[in-house]
Formats: sequence, C-alpha cells, structure tokens
Amino acid sequence: MTAPRPAVHMALSLILFAAPVLGGCSWFGGDDNEIKIDASKASPETLYNNGVDSLNDSHYDLAIKQFQAVEQNYPFASWAVNAQLMEGYAEYKRQHYSDAVAILDHFIQLHPAHRDIAYAYYLRALCYYEEIADIQRDQRTTLDALKALQEVVNRFPDSAYARDARLKIDLCNDHLAGKEMEIGRWYERQHLYTAAINRFQTVVNQYQTTNHVAEALHRLTEIYLILGMKDEARKTAAVLGYNYPGSTWYEDSYNQLADDNLLPGTGTKGAPPPPPDRSFFDRTLGSIF
Repeated sequence: MTAPRPAVHMALSLILFAAPVLGGCSWFGGDDNEIKIDASKASPETLYNNGVDSLNDSHYDLAIKQFQAVEQNYPFASWAVNAQLMEGYAEYKRQHYSDAVAILDHFIQLHPAHRDIAYAYYLRALCYYEEIADIQRDQRTTLDALKALQEVVNRFPDSAYARDARLKIDLCNDHLAGKEMEIGRWYERQHLYTAAINRFQTVVNQYQTTNHVAEALHRLTEIYLILGMKDEARKTAAVLGYNYPGSTWYEDSYNQLADDNLLPGTGTKGAPPPPPDRSFFDRTLGSIF
C-alpha cells in the first residue's frame, strides 16, 4: 500500500527474552557472515541471543539461521519456542510475508496457550496487511488482512494489539470501499447504471464508516436523475445532506436537483437548504437502502 501505516513494535515480552550476549562466541566470520561456532555445542541461550543481536543489526537472513539452529539442536527447550516466534518476526522484517505466515501458523497450532500467542496472531495479521495492493488490483489480500485483524480483535479484545488492529480494520474497509467506488465510477462512465447503483449502494450499506459514503450518495443521486427516478434522487440527496451538509458532494447533488427543478420553492441553486430532520432521515434511509 502507498498509505502510511503505524509503526510496528515487537512485543515487550519478546524483547525481554534478549538477554545480554554471552562472551566467547561469534556468529560472524568475514564479509559473508557465515556461522563460525558449532551450533550443536553452544547453549540454546547463546544461540538465541546471537539471533536477537543479528535481528537488531538488521541481518535478517543470519538471524533466521540462528533461530533455526536453536530449534534444530534444542527442539524441546523453551528457547526453541521463542526462537520459532522470532524467526517469524525476522521473516516479516525481511518482507518474506508468506514464509512468516507459515511459521506463525505453525507456532499458533503448536503453542495455543503461549504467553505471546496474541502477538503471534497480530504479527500474522500484519503480514497480510503489508501485502495489501492498491485499489487498481485484486483485493484478495485486503480481505485476508481484514479477516486476520478481526481475529485479533475477537480473541484479544482488551489487548494493545486489538487497539491497533481496529485502526487497521478501518483502513482495510476504506480500501475495499475505494475499490467499490472505482468499479462503480467505471460502470457509470460506461452507462451501465444498474451495475453502478449496486456498487455505490454496497459502499453505503457495508462501509458506512469510510470516507467514500458521501461520494457514493452523490453518485446515486446523479444516476437516479439520469434515469428519471426523481423521488429516489430527492431522497438520496436528503440522506446526503443530513449526514454531510457541508460537503462538496452535497452541494453538487443540490445543484443537480436545481437544474432539474426538483428543489422546494424556498431553495435556490448554489445554496443548499438546511438538512432534513432526523425522522425524515430515518424514513428515507430505510426506504432507499
């Protein structure tokens, strides 16, 4: 995605795992960063801490090898469990999102009661989120991200991860609404009005908290006028005026109604009237959508 995203921070509990590196062992051997110590003879703590150091130094490929060494040589140690989660984080950092998801899925399956299980679900959701494409492309990854983020909220509603997930869910919904708007505009340009109406109504009904609803209501008003559906145009414009009275979309819709002589006698073009009262809005919303 091109939109900026909130910074991603590792779980505090994971950071606490990174104890000071024990002396006497070096993972670096020249320019190629080859492992120089015998992993089978080093303690799991040493192997793990070296992996954390490599990760902090942005040597992600090396960090992954080091975390894998913990898992391979000490599969039943608690360090191996932590190493698996950190391996998933390292894959995320080097933007190998599919690999990270596979590791995290395995971790979640094997360790559902782990103290950092919430972080595992959250990191998995971030992997999908980072792969969201622009609205010109297929939105399957956006739907995957939305599902994974919602799972974080459902499973860990009071966590910090859930708070951030909710923000990202809003962004995902805005992205999906943007895609619906793009398709709807294309249909409208092609004079495929029924298809366009369906897309714009989807935005109004399913993505009510996004920034695209005002335009969707305006486009519906516009199409209803083209089709001669005057009552639907007036009602939709009323909904638009109630919810977005100061928007340019309402002003445009109002002026289109004026051009078609569909305004009350007290209205004048270019000066939208006060929005309708709540009872009128409730009635028209239910009758249109």
